[in-house]
Amino acid sequence: MSEPAGSSPSPTPARAITAEQRVGALRSVNRGAGPVSFLWEWAKILAVSVLLFLFLRTFLVEAFKIPSGSMERTLLVGDFLLVNKLAYGAEVPFTHRRLPKLREPHDGDVIVFEFPQDPTKNFVKRLVGQPGDTLEMREGQLSRNGRTLNEPYVVHSEPDLDPAPEEFRWQRDYLVKTANATVGYHPSRNNWGPLVVPAGNYFVLGDNRDNSLDSRYWGFVADSLVKGRPFVIYYSYAPDTVDFAWLTRIRWQRVGERVH
Repeated sequence: MSEPAGSSPSPTPARAITAEQRVGALRSVNRGAGPVSFLWEWAKILAVSVLLFLFLRTFLVEAFKIPSGSMERTLLVGDFLLVNKLAYGAEVPFTHRRLPKLREPHDGDVIVFEFPQDPTKNFVKRLVGQPGDTLEMREGQLSRNGRTLNEPYVVHSEPDLDPAPEEFRWQRDYLVKTANATVGYHPSRNNWGPLVVPAGNYFVLGDNRDNSLDSRYWGFVADSLVKGRPFVIYYSYAPDTVDFAWLTRIRWQRVGERVH
């Protein structure tokens, strides 16, 4: 007998799934999850993680450890810093080109840069002179463009000494020609200048002025060598001869401290 016009066909009753069919379906889904497939998935995760790490380290943030006391009391031996590489424009690898700067370096900035005499080493110092600035120091007091600077972060650990090493002789080529300069120029650690910072370069000093290998000794820092600006101390410990000092001598009060 035919169905009345306009009526829908009766639904087909659902077939029950047997236990054997359920097991077979699970085996089909997991068939590709063998050891090779498992290792391949982890290899892909590892590759993505490495690429992400390299991207962050190259263009955004890099970790840096303080190895010497040249920046005490601002930075201590055993401080670990995060450096903002976007601030002054991160360098694109193998191109000698840089990303656009977020801002120009300012006087007083703490900066990380490649050591001009050995670019494989990173230094951290305070920027005190920009291109065109005239700098001089008298009795350990720094002046810029004829104005004596107030530097509350500076430490003098050997105020009674004023060595005059041969390394300072480079300064003669940048000395402002004054009446005193014609008599003879004999720079020392606490008395030098006036010097003019050339275009495309910076002059940097350590905050621990009596224990810092800085621009007084080896010259200017080219702007192409500047890597970034440290902004926070993410870990710090007091180094000594005790094993596992990095774990037992943590300076908790410095963790999370801003660098300025």
